[in-house]
Amino acid sequence: MISYKPFYETLFKKGITEYHLIFKEGFSANTLYRIKKGEAISTKTLDALCYALDCRVEDILLFEKE
Repeated sequence: MISYKPFYETLFKKGITEYHLIFKEGFSANTLYRIKKGEAISTKTLDALCYALDCRVEDILLFEKE
């Protein structure tokens, strides 16, 4: 199962809000909703998040065996 817990930890460490991602970086509110609900996002979105947050994939998602 994919967990986005590292995503919120990265946002906190970098002092970035969801508001900033939507209105300053151009991410859709639906994308952040999908992350919040633990739903799938595309690798293109993952790449854009890594670029915007200047981080690695591991800083956004984590694979956990169920």
